[in-house]
Amino acid sequence: MLSSKSFIAELQNNGFKFFTGVPCSLLSGLISSLEDAPDVSYLPAVREDAAVGLCAGAYMAGTLPVLLMQNSGLGYCLNAFTSLNLIYKIPTLVIMSWRGCGGKDAPEHIIMGEINEDLLKTSGMDYAILTEDNYADVLKQAMKNIKAELPFTLLVKKGLFDERH
Repeated sequence: MLSSKSFIAELQNNGFKFFTGVPCSLLSGLISSLEDAPDVSYLPAVREDAAVGLCAGAYMAGTLPVLLMQNSGLGYCLNAFTSLNLIYKIPTLVIMSWRGCGGKDAPEHIIMGEINEDLLKTSGMDYAILTEDNYADVLKQAMKNIKAELPFTLLVKKGLFDERH
């Protein structure tokens, strides 16, 4: 299990200062830590596509953005990513909880859990599955994309981050 506070500090060390997203119980520890963190802005969003727009605005204002969401929201924001971020080279680090991973979750999450990797590949968005063992290497990979002005998604399975404190 990763410490939410430590992970956020690592993101801050890499220049990320603006965070937005739609709440998900799998990311509750991160969100709780963001609400308490100094020197970061966390702005909850009503929908994932709105969060993509907020991230674009933050980037244009000179801040590296992070979007937190669950994979069920990927369908809502694919058009925003493909018609905004990919075309205009607006980097965003996406931390996406993987609901329905391995067919284990509420029924409404199973289908998206099975196809979210394919959706990311089809839309041309790079991603990696974040684990406790690979997070340092995955963040380096993500930063290469961010420096190339492209979004990058970190897929997060249930139980990776500590719970809401």
